[in-house]
Amino acid sequence: MILPDGAKIYVACGYTDMRKQIDGLAQMVEQNFHLDPFSNAFFLFCGRRRDRLKALYWEGDGFLLLYKRLDSKSVYQWPRSPKDVREITAQQYRWLMEGLKIDPKQTIGNCPAGRIL
Repeated sequence: MILPDGAKIYVACGYTDMRKQIDGLAQMVEQNFHLDPFSNAFFLFCGRRRDRLKALYWEGDGFLLLYKRLDSKSVYQWPRSPKDVREITAQQYRWLMEGLKIDPKQTIGNCPAGRIL
């Protein structure tokens, strides 16, 4: 999925009832997360089984609700942290869609200049 320029991406951490549709998800964004569902932002939601997600986006004249279900053995590496909602980068979004975790456990550190290993 191609994201519009300047769009923010928010992940609703934890489980979301996937029976919710546009109105229920928009209400959740507004009341639970205290964010504006009409802003230039994608709001991502994942169910308990972690094999489906929904994305909510306001296009200016109406909401767009996207739904993706993975094949039978794949699952999303969805963040289950205690935070309610979390903003992620476009790179983290790509990792999530590829089945990777959005929080790398370890990054490569810088080596001091002039030091040979």
